Amino acid sequence: MKWVHRVLAALALLVVGLAGMAYWSALRGERPVGFQISRAADTDGTPFAVGVWYPTDARPWPTTLIGSTLMDVARDAPVAGRDLPLVVISHGNGGGLQSDADLALALASAGYVVAAPMHAGDNYDDQSAAGAATLFSDRARQFRATVDHMLTRWPGRDRIDPERVGAFGFSAGGFTVLAAAGAQPDMRLIATHCAQAPEFVCDVLRHFKSPLLDAGSSAGEPMRATPGLRAAVLAAPGLGFTMTPAALAGVSIPIQLWTGDKDERVPYATNAKPIRDALGSKVEFHAVPGASHVSFLAPCGILKPAALCSDPEGFDRRAFHTTMNGRVVTFFDRHLKRR
Repeated sequence: MKWVHRVLAALALLVVGLAGMAYWSALRGERPVGFQISRAADTDGTPFAVGVWYPTDARPWPTTLIGSTLMDVARDAPVAGRDLPLVVISHGNGGGLQSDADLALALASAGYVVAAPMHAGDNYDDQSAAGAATLFSDRARQFRATVDHMLTRWPGRDRIDPERVGAFGFSAGGFTVLAAAGAQPDMRLIATHCAQAPEFVCDVLRHFKSPLLDAGSSAGEPMRATPGLRAAVLAAPGLGFTMTPAALAGVSIPIQLWTGDKDERVPYATNAKPIRDALGSKVEFHAVPGASHVSFLAPCGILKPAALCSDPEGFDRRAFHTTMNGRVVTFFDRHLKRR
């Protein structure tokens, strides 16, 4: 029977080792952070999940899994503090609540309530709307619905200062946030651009046989701004070629703009550059040497898909995110925190 004891001992060591690896790979904030999943609904009644991070005095535990990301948070704990600013995060195409979880933790640690909608029909678990003509207008509407949900229906809404609302968007989420900030993108340019200079978004739309690739097609309802936004951060925003100076004329809030110099999916020249050029002094610009598109996603733990964790050689995603998250927090502190 000695072999049985040896096998059991080996299994116990394996379990302990895996638990230790999971613990140290879990994303965590510098201060205790609470987390819960709330349920919101679009104006047409379509339900969607909203991940909510916030300051708490409760003890966090590294046991909460969202997507493939493990977090060290206090699940459904009470909110600590009052008059807290709100930041809404919009994930990229096919993303989810986990896409920017490290930033959400950093912001919550710094005294923010953070809400991240799981965009209905355009997330890692449901791509049913990915080729629809209304894809991008639906995203903008769901962003507005998230802000409304957090300010009027979320159980902790009395802890939020409705006058201090900001936004963060990555990739397609960057486009969504610009629309929320007042942009009126010229969606007709998608067909023109993809016919002349195809890039990743064109391949995605082509894969889903999107009518947006047809000249003269409808792009859904007009984009409507989200009232009350005070500042926004865009990380590797997509569809920048639809953002003409006229399209961005309605954007008056300060913008922090990030781009990676090795981003082949969303190249600077046709995405971040038109936005930077049109908005001028409203933009605080950051170019990241060595960063690819996926480098802006949360650092990878032991459970992250390999396709989302492949950075260019020599690029340290964890070190970069420590820097970026700090600068994002500082930007929002400057524009949203009371002095």
